[in-house]
Amino acid sequence: MESQDLRIFKAVAELQSISKAADRLDYVQSNISQRIKNLEDELGVPLFSRNNRGVTLTGEGSRLLDYTDQILGLMEEARSSVNPAKWKTTLAIGAPQTLSAVRIPRLLSSFLQDNRIDIRLKTDRAERLQEMLQYGEVEGIFVNGTFNNVLFTPVYAYDERVVVISPKPGEHSKELPGHQLIINSDPNCVYRRKLLDVYMGKKESINRTVMEFDSLEAILQAVKDGLGISVIPADVAYSRKELQSVQMEELPDPVRVSFIVKQGRKQSRPLKQFIRFLADNGLQPVDSQLAP
Repeated sequence: MESQDLRIFKAVAELQSISKAADRLDYVQSNISQRIKNLEDELGVPLFSRNNRGVTLTGEGSRLLDYTDQILGLMEEARSSVNPAKWKTTLAIGAPQTLSAVRIPRLLSSFLQDNRIDIRLKTDRAERLQEMLQYGEVEGIFVNGTFNNVLFTPVYAYDERVVVISPKPGEHSKELPGHQLIINSDPNCVYRRKLLDVYMGKKESINRTVMEFDSLEAILQAVKDGLGISVIPADVAYSRKELQSVQMEELPDPVRVSFIVKQGRKQSRPLKQFIRFLADNGLQPVDSQLAP
């Protein structure tokens, strides 16, 4: 079993596809398939279940993936320890787009002042981020909604203020009656649920329609253009000069944001450093027994 075999195995596990792994690693597909077969023959167990949509890990494959993450992480740490001038360790974390707009970059900027680590920040929908965490593509993710508390455990959290933003009266001559609800297309988006919870139960919402957008920037532009109202993090609302032309109303109940990791997975040195940093910067430690 060679380190490159493990890197190939990890790529297939993350992407759940041999062809996509071949594209990522710049290998021919037949080479990837043969390396996986050799690994399965060496271990004497199937590592993947094949189906029409791709591949999924078997139980044995999931156990190997945990060891793979540890082995490759230790190799990276060893290089960094022996020659820190040439090699830096890497920490891959994930966050929803709304958090990545303001709060997370501030945290990372402060963290990197005292830590020689390469950071890879991946943004995606909540469901996809949890999938990345499960398969080891990232070591931890920030979530602002529910998560699978069987697979993942929260380590630190903070409460995030949220605001309703809406066009100012008279700003748009062709203002839509009642204003539409401008929401993220991700059904698991906590701000989407917050807006729907606040407004859809009201009597005056009978004539309201819903518009879905894929990005935070599109949502902000839609509100600025008078299309409707939305809910966004207060950090975003108060930091954008272009939003001075809209109305803002802070909601009384904040949103809980948690930093979660995979249960039972050995934490790398960069991840431990980041978790210590979160503690030193006022984030609240989380009792996993209280996780949603």
